[in-house]
Amino acid sequence: MAYPNSGNRKKSLVAIVGRPNVGKSTLFNRIIGQRVAIVDDQPGVTRDSNYRPADWNGKSFTLVDTGGFFGPEEDPLTPFVQEQIELVVQDASVLVYILDAQQGPTPADAEILDFLRRQHIPLIAAVNKVDNVEKSDEVTAMFYELGLADFIPISASHGMGVGDLLDEVVQYLPDADLTPEEEEEVPKIPGIAILGRPNVGKSTLLNSLCGQPKAIVSPIAGTTRDPVDTEIVVEGKTYLLIDTAGIRRRGQMKQGLDKFSMMRCEEALRRCDAALLLIDGEEGLTERDAKVFSIANDMGKAVILLVNKWDVVEKDTNTAGAFAKKIREDLPYLKYAPIEFISAMTKQRIHRIFPHVEKILENYYRRVPTGELNRLLEDILAKNPPPVHKGRLPRIYYWTQASVAPPTFIGFVNEPSAIHFSYERYLINRLYENFDFEGTPIRLFWRKRKQRKSE
Repeated sequence: MAYPNSGNRKKSLVAIVGRPNVGKSTLFNRIIGQRVAIVDDQPGVTRDSNYRPADWNGKSFTLVDTGGFFGPEEDPLTPFVQEQIELVVQDASVLVYILDAQQGPTPADAEILDFLRRQHIPLIAAVNKVDNVEKSDEVTAMFYELGLADFIPISASHGMGVGDLLDEVVQYLPDADLTPEEEEEVPKIPGIAILGRPNVGKSTLLNSLCGQPKAIVSPIAGTTRDPVDTEIVVEGKTYLLIDTAGIRRRGQMKQGLDKFSMMRCEEALRRCDAALLLIDGEEGLTERDAKVFSIANDMGKAVILLVNKWDVVEKDTNTAGAFAKKIREDLPYLKYAPIEFISAMTKQRIHRIFPHVEKILENYYRRVPTGELNRLLEDILAKNPPPVHKGRLPRIYYWTQASVAPPTFIGFVNEPSAIHFSYERYLINRLYENFDFEGTPIRLFWRKRKQRKSE
C-alpha cells in the first residue's frame, strides 16, 4: 500500500496560487533559493505542481508551486491543471495568492478569490511585480475592490517584500517538531527518478504508485515539464518519487522550454539514488531510449528496466523472454538491471516494483570486506591471470572497495595501462557473480603501486 506525503516527516504545506504568468514560479524559486521551476514569459508553462522543502525563521514547510488558474482555453491540458490545483489547495496549510500589479485586478482574480475563501484556509494576498517601493501603497490600493483588507507588495524577481510575505506565512505554521540536531538524525529518504522519453507513461506510473493524480496524465507528448516530487510510504519505508519531463533528442529541442526540461531531468538524476527506466512495450526499444538510459548509467545510478503498456501487447508464451533478450542485446551496459513487464494504466505487476527498489538500493550501498575481495582475486589470478602486455605480465597486487553508491573498487597494479579493457570487464563480471550487485553499476579503477623488493 502506497500513499503520498505521509510518515513522521510530514511538514506544513504552503501553496502559491494565482492566474497564469503572475510570477508564481519566480516567487517559488526565490523562496527555495534555486532555479527549480521553469520561468518563461509564455503563460501556462507550469502544469504539474512542484513541491520543495523550505524554511523561514526556524519553521520548516513544504512549498508548492501550482499551475495557473484558468489557463489558456486553447491548451487541452487546462482542465487537468485546474483539477490538480484544487487538490493542492485542499491539502494546504496556508495559501499565498499572487496578483499582478502590472495588469491590476481582473474578473478572474475575483473568481479565484471566491473559490479560495470557500476553502476556509489561511489566505495571504501578495501583489507581485511592484518594482517601485515608493508607489507600493498606490499599486496595492487598486486591489481593495476584491474585498480583502490587506495586500503585501512584492517583487519576486528582485526579492523586494518576500521576507515580509514569509513573516506573515510562518505565523500560521506550527512550531517545528524537531530540533536542528534531531533533523540531522532523520534518515535520508532515497530518491527514485522515473525516466523515459515523452509519452511512455511516466506520470501514469507515478499516479498509480501514489494512488492519487499527483502528475497530469495526457496522451499529448511532453505534458510534464518540471520534475514532480512526491513522498510515498511503502511497507513502512519512505521514498521520494521524482517524475521527470520526457527527454527529447537534443536536435528536436526548442530553445527554451525543452532545453530547461532536459536540464531539470538531469538535475533530477543527480538528486536520486535509483531510476525506473520506462520502455514502451508497444513501440519497443528505440535508439532514443538507449541514449536516455545511458545518462542514468553514466551518472552511476541504480536502475530497474520497466517495460510499460504490456497489457496491450499481443503475446504468447515466449514474448516476454524474446523482448528481454532484445533489451540485453541492445543495452549491454545495463545487463545488471532487473527487467519487469508492467502496465501503469491497469496497475498490472506494479506491486513488484518496490521490492526491486529495496533490493537494488541495498546493493547500491553494499560494501564488501577487503578480505573477501582479495580471496576472490587470488582465485581469479590463479585460474585466469591478465594477458601479457608489451612482453610483460601485468601484476595485480590487491584491490579494495573505495566507496558505495555506486560500488567503486580500486585495484593496485604495477602498470595501470597494462590492464586491458576486456580483462577489466571480466573482473567486474566476477564481482557481479560472487556478490549481489544486481541493479547497480560497478566502477573499477586502477592505481599504480611500485613492486617491493620482497616481491
